[in-house]
Amino acid sequence: MADAEITQARPEPASAPTADELAAAGLRLEVDGAVATVTLDRPERRNAMTFTTWRTLARVGATLPEQIRVVVLRGEGPSFSAGIDLGMFSGGGEGFSDGADAEATDAFIADLQRGYTWLRDPRFVTVAAVQGHVIGGGFQLALACDIRIAADDARFCMKEPALGLVPDLTGTKPLVEIVGVNRALELCLTARTVGAEEAARLGIAETVVPREGLDAAVGELVAALLAVNPGAAVATKRLLWEASENTLEQQCAAERREQIGRLREMFGGQKQS
Repeated sequence: MADAEITQARPEPASAPTADELAAAGLRLEVDGAVATVTLDRPERRNAMTFTTWRTLARVGATLPEQIRVVVLRGEGPSFSAGIDLGMFSGGGEGFSDGADAEATDAFIADLQRGYTWLRDPRFVTVAAVQGHVIGGGFQLALACDIRIAADDARFCMKEPALGLVPDLTGTKPLVEIVGVNRALELCLTARTVGAEEAARLGIAETVVPREGLDAAVGELVAALLAVNPGAAVATKRLLWEASENTLEQQCAAERREQIGRLREMFGGQKQS
């Protein structure tokens, strides 16, 4: 694809993807009350993702109904995701820039990253339910979520450096925050596979369950998340996401700000004695 075409590929103002558009992107979306389930649905390709997948994920995130409190991200079949569809590099899929026009390529990648950044939105809690291959862009998608539940057959791998690339789908920041710079370097620069139990020890997965128990474990977690006061959940997620960037003084101020908002909502209508 020519660099001029990259700029043209940026998305229109968000509109909810149709069922046909979701299918073309290798996705399914199910909304059940306050829960949205997004399924990577290309099992014949181990749920490998394309540029269209990421752009459509961004549209999903931008157009979810207001009542959504929990988003579950899962993969159809034996794998969560094998990462980027390598057919895009060999002429088997949508074209890719050679990076000659840095500004256009920067805009192109930023457009794809929107498929990941919405998962940090404080309006809802995001849960990755992963099994089998969790590779490259799939690993980064899981890292973009708030909580990861891994089946005991999950295998994580940051493959991009082995392909001559860098992880560029928002995964480097959460990986470093979870495991530290030194371990992140080791994982990325060896591109080694991390099993579910090691992932739990490193903090990459919050919970490991038998493969046949993955859906039940996700269901239990979703029920627990929905039992929490909605406003408190949103405010607490905001606080926790800010914490690593704030000084102690700033975080104390943020806690006061959020608590004032909660007190006003809970008791603001009551007259003071």
